[in-house]
Amino acid sequence: MVSLYQAHQKIYPRSVQGRFARWRWLTVFITQLVFYGLPWLDWGQRQAVLFDLGARRFYIFGLVLYPQDFIYLTALLVISALSLFLFTAVAGRLWCGFACPQTVYSEVFMWVERQFEGDRSARQRLDAAPMSFNKLWRKSGKQTVWLTLSLWTGFSFVGYFTPIRELTASILFLGFGPWEIFWILFYSLATYGNAGFMREQVCKYMCPYARFQSAMFDKDTLIVTYDEARGEPRGGRSKNADPKALGLGACVDCTLCVQVCPTGIDIRKGLQYECIGCGACVDVCDTVMDKVGYPRGLVKFSTQNALNHGWTWGQTVRRIFRPRVLIYTAVLWAIIISVGASLWLRLPFKVDIERDRATMARIVTGGKIENVYRLQIMNAAEQNLAFHLQVDGLQGLSLVSETDVRVAATESRWVSVRLQMPYEAATAGSHSIDFRIQATWPDGQSAGLLSEKTVFLVPR
Repeated sequence: MVSLYQAHQKIYPRSVQGRFARWRWLTVFITQLVFYGLPWLDWGQRQAVLFDLGARRFYIFGLVLYPQDFIYLTALLVISALSLFLFTAVAGRLWCGFACPQTVYSEVFMWVERQFEGDRSARQRLDAAPMSFNKLWRKSGKQTVWLTLSLWTGFSFVGYFTPIRELTASILFLGFGPWEIFWILFYSLATYGNAGFMREQVCKYMCPYARFQSAMFDKDTLIVTYDEARGEPRGGRSKNADPKALGLGACVDCTLCVQVCPTGIDIRKGLQYECIGCGACVDVCDTVMDKVGYPRGLVKFSTQNALNHGWTWGQTVRRIFRPRVLIYTAVLWAIIISVGASLWLRLPFKVDIERDRATMARIVTGGKIENVYRLQIMNAAEQNLAFHLQVDGLQGLSLVSETDVRVAATESRWVSVRLQMPYEAATAGSHSIDFRIQATWPDGQSAGLLSEKTVFLVPR
């Protein structure tokens, strides 16, 4: 029988120390400090970052967004995509190796695993050993910490959508809603399964980025490379042996670069799509080179052109800033500046106008034509606002309902508005008109003027 699937072999990554390992742990610390700590920050009398789906309001520090501000989410996604393209063109899978949640939580879970079960060889011996009290408490202790971290991660995730202090009180009094329970358990299970068990399989088989990343690479992209001209032929030797006399290259064939790789590849076989660019093999190879007295850089971040032409680091860096990268950078900064300017100039309120579908254009007392509208006034500021309504666009058009409206901070209000005009003032049909909404702060200062177009219907 021929199997269509490759049997999975468990990978036991060895711990490694070095500059890239330090950068990776710094990224882990910063990202998790933000993720776990942000829901607990206060901004005035509310949570600093809260996506209140029930109220259809999204709070990001001093910014209050409504579903009508969906364009900003679109801009954020475009910025994220362009940033990914830029970083990939410059230095390959930096996101995967240092900041991707899959990498971050896998690092945390593997650290916990090492605390209970030891490093690579100790874990291999423990897995091969029969069940005993020592194996039981180590395995169960690891699983307990994993589950605790996963549940806390799921709880923190839901805390961005339900105020986290209310969520904490719900735990104490068992007052969870069904959706809170579902999403806490769902996100916890995803964290537990992906970081605890699936690990490199997510990167190799589930993540689409691994499949299309090569389309963004070129010969001037910084990637983890093995200097084959310097390292081959590889082979073991004593520390004091002369490799040239033995006909050997700098690689001592220790296989440590394979042992530290979180996806289990051999970088000496060239660039592979499974490589996430974490630099673990660079760190461990530099350590080996230091021990045997050879120059560092047998495995390093470099480009294909740099290896082929023997460029210095300065020449390699200058080549990185090529037209493709400059275009990505220019477009990215243009979008960032545009979005920032839009947010800075954004009015602290929004108005949606729709005709009252239950009331057609009609003739009322006095021989006037009346149209009825419904205005949704949304206060996106964290202060109460007063609004003054005006209308123009047709001769004799007047607003006969209330003209002054107050809306509480971060609230919205529907207002019914009636417009009238003399019958003979306009011909039958649809006529364009303008609603002018003037907002005022509590101290009397203007908060902005908004003009919205709609139509006034004159019946035949």
